[in-house]
Amino acid sequence: MMNKEQKKNYISEMTTQFENSKAIMVTHYQGLTMSQLDELRSKMREHGIIFKITKNRITKLALEKTKCKDLSNLFTGPTAVAFGEDAIMSARILSKFAKDNENLKLLGGMMGEELLDQAGVQNVANLPTLDEARAKIVGILATPASKFVSILLARSEKMSSLSPENSEKST
Repeated sequence: MMNKEQKKNYISEMTTQFENSKAIMVTHYQGLTMSQLDELRSKMREHGIIFKITKNRITKLALEKTKCKDLSNLFTGPTAVAFGEDAIMSARILSKFAKDNENLKLLGGMMGEELLDQAGVQNVANLPTLDEARAKIVGILATPASKFVSILLARSEKMSSLSPENSEKST
């Protein structure tokens, strides 16, 4: 049981997390073992994401004062929250872990100011990360340029074979 001071600290910490995180994903974790939770936390930590088991009643008090107050209805039962900067990575890790561990249930979350339901979290998980999107764009831009250069080179090779110097050599 928490004393009054601990509750104030918890509310203050959670309020700060909700206000400062760009990506917030809410899950139910009932049935996961401690080793599974540790594995999930470890995967999340690699990407700078905090995965925290919450105290629902007190967390709802923290939510009242934040941009995330619309998430409060998700805080029933055994709830855990992922706080991070990258919604795509958070959603991806949780979605993949949920496929492998049926006891983890994605409930919803927030990406920036946008409220996400369960389907929204799945959609975000399927988006390319910023680095993947950049690589695709570079690939798209580089392909036409390389084709254009190869066409120019091919034409110049054909032209050089048609020059008078080359035609004299061939006769």
